[in-house]
Amino acid sequence: MALTVAGIQKFLDVTVSLQSFPLFCIYLVMIMLSPVWQRVTSPMQIRPLMIIHNFACCFISMYCLLGFLYSIMLSESTFQLGPQPYLLPYYKMYWITKVIELLDTVFMILRHRRRQISFLHVYHHSSMLLLADSCYQLYPWPAMSVYFATNSFIHVILYLYYGLTALFPDKSIPWKKNITQLQILQFLTLFVHATFGYLYHSYCVYGLLYGITMTTLFSNFYYAAYVKSNQKKTQKCE
Repeated sequence: MALTVAGIQKFLDVTVSLQSFPLFCIYLVMIMLSPVWQRVTSPMQIRPLMIIHNFACCFISMYCLLGFLYSIMLSESTFQLGPQPYLLPYYKMYWITKVIELLDTVFMILRHRRRQISFLHVYHHSSMLLLADSCYQLYPWPAMSVYFATNSFIHVILYLYYGLTALFPDKSIPWKKNITQLQILQFLTLFVHATFGYLYHSYCVYGLLYGITMTTLFSNFYYAAYVKSNQKKTQKCE
């Protein structure tokens, strides 16, 4: 789809027609109503549930990673377009994973951790839900396997970290900064791949725009969380 009025209209029509779009709307409404929930309830202790959830997401992401790597081996190139039936089970599981990962936000609300529900968090979870759905329904192509395999690899590490943190709350697991660095490297690498795909393999321009937004948001988070905060600590020590 091109970046034109007709292209934008088609993009919106496709998005609204997705099976996940009602869930996407419910997700946003839930977040908007979360302050009301926080006022009328007490924080819930759900650590056992979080342990199960995080390790389950880790193992499902591993399944998706292996499936997408297998599909890349079978494809002619990492830029190959066109549907491949053998990809459907992995695309479907990846989509299901993005539905399950919305529980991250639900747990934050139940635990009264609304400060963790940043714009980046909401944008990432909701957009990946729609992207995974659209690729499963419309674009189960080998070319997309590169992106989903990389993302699945990151999520194996990410949810392993979350699982271990929930399992051993008194222990410090110093992975968080490195995981963010891996996420930024992921988006930068895939943005380069998408650029070549757009220039030489008829890729959609919206992939480039999405890559720019994700790289910018994660880089801004990294700067605020690690660079800027360290600068303030240094100034206090002087």
